[in-house]
Amino acid sequence: MLTQICNEADDIEVVGTAGDPLIARDKIKTLNPDVLTLDVEMPRMDGLTFLRNLMRLRPMPVVMISTLTEKGAEVTLEALALGAVDFVAKPKVDVSQGLRAYADEIVGKIRMAAQAKVKALETPKAQAITRQPEGSAHTVMKKHFKTTHKIVALGSSTGGTEAVKQLVRTLPRTAPAIVIAQHLPLAFSASFAKHVNDATEMAVALAEDGQPILPGHVYIAPGDRHFLVARDGARYMCRLDDGPPVNRHKPSVEVLFRSVAQNVGGNAIGVMLTGMGADGAKAMVEMRDAGAVNIVQDEASSVVWGMPGEAFRLGAAHHVLSLDKIAEKILVLAE
Repeated sequence: MLTQICNEADDIEVVGTAGDPLIARDKIKTLNPDVLTLDVEMPRMDGLTFLRNLMRLRPMPVVMISTLTEKGAEVTLEALALGAVDFVAKPKVDVSQGLRAYADEIVGKIRMAAQAKVKALETPKAQAITRQPEGSAHTVMKKHFKTTHKIVALGSSTGGTEAVKQLVRTLPRTAPAIVIAQHLPLAFSASFAKHVNDATEMAVALAEDGQPILPGHVYIAPGDRHFLVARDGARYMCRLDDGPPVNRHKPSVEVLFRSVAQNVGGNAIGVMLTGMGADGAKAMVEMRDAGAVNIVQDEASSVVWGMPGEAFRLGAAHHVLSLDKIAEKILVLAE
């Protein structure tokens, strides 16, 4: 069915299929495809082992085919950490019908993957949280940085699960609150929050309706709700909304950023990370007009420069930075 869906697209040619990773390995050498779709569950060798070897020896754009289960979420997030560009989740219905219903998503992500930047897999670090030597710039900032009432509003999509982890890795417990809209299905939200929590000193959790927004905390939109920031007197609160998708997404970065423009204004720092499409770009302009200072990830460090690129083209950005410079800029702006 996946082959049929891809062949129906005028600009996609399926050059080969393989029933297991060992056959796929040989066909990749012979056929040299631009993009590989990879099921997380395969015979003879599991998808993660194959992906790990592939990204170490022959890096290429990979789109994972996953299941909407807790196990599927964990495996898929690990695949993204290993270098997969994106994933398509099988719906909880008949696979044939589900893949037909998701044809547009699959084709769109394959097209995007063909343009994405991929890197060879690096040896993983021993610790999840980066520890900086005493006297480093990070340590100095951490000693002098004080809690403020500022809020960081962050939007991301393709490549964002790893970008978010890298960004928060060096932020101290005293950093301003971060509210995040990352394009993910509900089944993946809790696993993503756990992965981010393991990577930072900040406290990370899925946002709950009515929850106060506090410094040192990261709040992530659950996959089936829009996430908004509301104001209750001098306090900021999380609000969840079950409205229709916006820009085909739920949660939508547009919804989060617009609420921040309306309710946080000049106390906000906007951050747009890697992602396909343009979700959130127009609302980031609204944040700028409301007094927020906005940062967009640069093209060189983005997997896909769609959302940050559109925000830049619309004039929403005050700073265009590589991913490894954004955390430091957030702390400087929040002082």
